[in-house]
Amino acid sequence: MLYKPVKDFMDKRTAYYQGLEDAANEKLSHASALEADYQSRMDSAEDEITRMKAKAVKESEAAAAAMLKSAKEQSEKLVLAARDSAELEHKRMISEAREEIAQIAVAATKKLLEENSSKIYDDFLDAAAKEQDSE
Repeated sequence: MLYKPVKDFMDKRTAYYQGLEDAANEKLSHASALEADYQSRMDSAEDEITRMKAKAVKESEAAAAAMLKSAKEQSEKLVLAARDSAELEHKRMISEAREEIAQIAVAATKKLLEENSSKIYDDFLDAAAKEQDSE
């Protein structure tokens, strides 16, 4: 009499704990699958991050190279413009110096001619006066 109710109780208890164990195993299996999926996604994300970093590095290097090239071109243009400007200024200064030298030479020649012509005129008048006196 006691055997059957105890056996039923033990069977129910065994079935209950078996159900709990099955549910725990199912949850554990589901958790393992989620963990594997999560790990796969993490690996995929890390790979994507690595690719994006490499792409960003390449783009920044290309941008830096382009900026450097542009800066070099601008500096070369500035140097050429400065050289052209300096050459034009040099030519202008030489031209002005030549004009000044020419003006100084003309003024000196004019002064010499004026001094000489008045001296020559004075000498002529002196010679003419002496000639008149001697006659």
